[in-house]
Amino acid sequence: MEKKKFYITTPIYYPSGKFHIGTAYATTLTDCIRRYKKARGYDTYMLTGLDEHGQKIQTVAEKRGLTPQEHVDEMADKAKELWKLMDIGYDDFIRTTDERHVKAVQKIVDIFFKNGDIYKGTYEGWYCMPCENYFTETQLVDGKCPDCGREVKKMQEESYFFNMKKYENWLKEFYKENPHFIEPESRKNEIFNNFINPGLEDLCISRATFDWGVPMPNDPKHVLYVWLDALTNYITALGYMSDDDTLFKKYWPADLHIVGKEIIRFHGIYWPIFLHALGLELPKQIYAHSWIVMKDGKMSKSVGNVIYPETLVERYGLDATKYYLLRLMSFSQDSMFTPEDFVDRFNYDLANDLGNLLNRTIGMMNKYFEGTIPTNIIERTDFDDDLENYTKEQISKVEEKMDTYYVSNALAEIWALIGRTNKYIDETAPWTLSKSEEGTEKLKSVMNHLAENLRKIAILLSPFMPQTSEKMLKQLGISKETATWDSMNSNSEISENTKVISKGEPLFVRLDREEEIEYIKNAMKK
Repeated sequence: MEKKKFYITTPIYYPSGKFHIGTAYATTLTDCIRRYKKARGYDTYMLTGLDEHGQKIQTVAEKRGLTPQEHVDEMADKAKELWKLMDIGYDDFIRTTDERHVKAVQKIVDIFFKNGDIYKGTYEGWYCMPCENYFTETQLVDGKCPDCGREVKKMQEESYFFNMKKYENWLKEFYKENPHFIEPESRKNEIFNNFINPGLEDLCISRATFDWGVPMPNDPKHVLYVWLDALTNYITALGYMSDDDTLFKKYWPADLHIVGKEIIRFHGIYWPIFLHALGLELPKQIYAHSWIVMKDGKMSKSVGNVIYPETLVERYGLDATKYYLLRLMSFSQDSMFTPEDFVDRFNYDLANDLGNLLNRTIGMMNKYFEGTIPTNIIERTDFDDDLENYTKEQISKVEEKMDTYYVSNALAEIWALIGRTNKYIDETAPWTLSKSEEGTEKLKSVMNHLAENLRKIAILLSPFMPQTSEKMLKQLGISKETATWDSMNSNSEISENTKVISKGEPLFVRLDREEEIEYIKNAMKK
């Protein structure tokens, strides 16, 4: 039976500088969902990459004394190094300077010309260089860019335009028929209130005042406006408009685009219209995540409040960093990073709750049964049924949250299961059961249930914290090949004579709170 397909994309990042934890969050989130879908039996394909054209890139490169190509080549290497450090399992890394992309984009523009979707005119408006976008007077907020809050500049130039008005009624009808195309709903409401309901403006798609971009196929003194170039990466990476479109036929339409809330307008208005104009299916859903913010607002190097993922990974480990990022971010609201919260999550959630559960179980298994997990259960305790039922419910809740991309909530459900399993130890009091022959029979059931729940917790954690999941299974003496998602439906998957490790290393060593808070604060200032 052929597997179901699941194509998921990250935003392709603008390589003007070093990536902070907000960028790392988006890619970690995408990879977590990919891992979950793969564990559920899907044939997954994940795309990430870099959006490398535009005036801002050219300006940054000039300041560094480099050509734009030299700058983006360096940034691409750094991005790949970071994703390797973060253990991101992408299938393709698209760069908008790739020849495969440039050729395909020019063919796409040719189609738009033939369809009468593009015309030449003169554009006058307020331009924000960091966002690479024009705005009308009414779209400005206090005279500044509505997206980033920076100063804008009045500009006039000859440009090519895409006729957005032509597709306005179609777009509105599409959203009526597909109300959950954008999640969360608040993001859809933003683009309707601010851009669609007032009436769509035709989109400027070319610039002639700089040359770092894809040349217009019929007028090379113009280069393509960054969003027409950037958005089409989702299909050009799959081979659309190439000699080999096998991947495109296999995986398109995308199941999920992960984007930041600041670029939802481009994905929620321009991208659907471009695809419709090409006669292509639209992606099934777009999720616009919120931002990680600091106590003093957005992360900014000039303010001295930026935290980089390398800082956290190198000192606290990859899985601790992934756990924090994925747990921190709510589905629809900005979430605040603080050094205090990071250290407390590490100590309480990871070291205390999860780490101690595994350590206590391994220790008791060695103390009472010479390291062998009991499997021949004759006598059960009064608490076994409740634990089994609760565990089954929690597995369903985790699946429900992950299927709707409430990733932080899914982690909360896993930690509820960890907490309930810790409570089971207190309820059954193994230290008391071990003192009698009758109690020893019940103790076998306790140890079996603890091992089974830890096995299931390890499986549940595998999309979020793959290294920790493997370490847990290894300490339990359970092969990761047999620890499949479907195996959580059974309470008897542990083989007879399975031996736990004689003395396991702690998954997470408790941190000195004050020392580590100070360390992170100092790192943020560098």
